[in-house]
Amino acid sequence: MQTAVRELKRVIAEHDGANVAGGSFARRVDELISVFYDDIGEITTVSTRDLFDLFVIKVLYVQRQSTDASVVDYLGQLLERYLYTRELFPIDRAGKMSLYYLSDLLEETRKLKHFQNLFEAYRKYADNSLFVTGVFPRVLRGRRGRRRAAAFVDRGYYVTTGKRFYLLASRHELAESTNQRELLAKLSAYFEVYMDALNELSERYVTGFDLNLIADKMLDNFNQYRRTGEERFLQNARRYAAILQVGPEDFPSLLKRRAETGFLLEPPGDGPTA
Repeated sequence: MQTAVRELKRVIAEHDGANVAGGSFARRVDELISVFYDDIGEITTVSTRDLFDLFVIKVLYVQRQSTDASVVDYLGQLLERYLYTRELFPIDRAGKMSLYYLSDLLEETRKLKHFQNLFEAYRKYADNSLFVTGVFPRVLRGRRGRRRAAAFVDRGYYVTTGKRFYLLASRHELAESTNQRELLAKLSAYFEVYMDALNELSERYVTGFDLNLIADKMLDNFNQYRRTGEERFLQNARRYAAILQVGPEDFPSLLKRRAETGFLLEPPGDGPTA
């Protein structure tokens, strides 16, 4: 996985300023994401950075035809920096992410204090805004009745804040010495594009799953079990079904939906069932 993802990034860097996400490139990305969902019963060590880079390549470079290699790299780094530290967003007793820490993150973005290094301060506040509006957009909706959650109400405010601070960072003298002036200016100008890409990435790969792919994996394993009788395929099918929260009564509709896409499926018949 690591070697394959880095090869994709090498290709993107070599064609910086253009987009080469044609058929073979896009298929390779999909293959690697599919591999990530394989062997659901196995514990596999995969670098979080490689995963985030792969997901960014999928939603931004392939699907939105981005042409900037530095942005792809920056967003992968941003996701690793925030999401790798699980303590930043502790889970409460109800299994939900603590809004207290998110509110602190956003409140910090609202008040620019004195820093020795304004460049880092500007960039940090912009990153805060992009991360929260990109990865947790639902937190910014519909919480007007609660005093502590006031920071979550206005998504547009944090979009404006993120754009402003990226622009300020791009104009700082350190942007030139760190070779980030053009990158930060682009993050400001196209903030909403990157936010939208992160919204999709979060929904499909971070806070949720690619349900269509999970359904395909479940059906593939179920059919493999019917053909071979190997218990491991049945167990995998059940694990995928648990993610989808479906039971045997849901299989007919899933089989019909998959069949309509042109994939060959065996009829239910009298064989084993999940």
